[in-house]
Amino acid sequence: MKKKNPINDYIDIQVAERRNLKEHNFKLKKYLIFIVFFLIFLLPFISPAFKSNFKVYFFRITNSKETVNDDLSILGHLPYNEISKEKLVFIEPNIEVHIDMRKSLLKMRDDAKKNGINLVFLSGYRSINLQKDIFYSLKSMKNQIAAERAKVSAPPGYSEHSTGFAIDIGDAYKRETDFEVEFENTDAFRWLKENAAKYHFKLSFNKNNENVEYEPWHWRYEGSIEALKVFEASNRKLKKLQN
Repeated sequence: MKKKNPINDYIDIQVAERRNLKEHNFKLKKYLIFIVFFLIFLLPFISPAFKSNFKVYFFRITNSKETVNDDLSILGHLPYNEISKEKLVFIEPNIEVHIDMRKSLLKMRDDAKKNGINLVFLSGYRSINLQKDIFYSLKSMKNQIAAERAKVSAPPGYSEHSTGFAIDIGDAYKRETDFEVEFENTDAFRWLKENAAKYHFKLSFNKNNENVEYEPWHWRYEGSIEALKVFEASNRKLKKLQN
């Protein structure tokens, strides 16, 4: 009688399972075809949304680059084109202003006088050539570098006075405060703070300006479409700083 081999009783021999590869590949192809047809069906619906999102994304990138590069200021001053001579009028023998602001400016002075305030016009339109003399000559006389001088005087081509829409104002009873910060302590300045907006005038350089020193005497006119266009970049920049 043959003895059983005890080894065979305990060893379970694994047999490799044969799979039908053709059947597996056929199922895979069916799934791929289904997915392709499903995507083709959805394409008309998702395409507009994709294009729209892409445009928004591209616009944001472009706009972001423009925001970085749209600051054309020099030493805190924005560029301004010089107004043509045809649009300038005299309000006093040596003072010219843009024709758009003449009526409002003179009315403001007349109304102030009715309240016992005597406004003096110190400076109006200044050509770029005159601004060049002021900026470079005075800078060298005071032994100041450009950045220091720019705090109190705009570089040529960057002055609001060249637009014809800027006016420097003093107090007839306090002439020692002309072009000085002390002008803020005069009755004329207090009246302007309370009433200038009624005549569409705005203080250009207030105490919050980081690059240009406070100039309580310097006001600009924003009472016409042309004036608003001229100062749009400045107002936009100011709004960003305030936010």
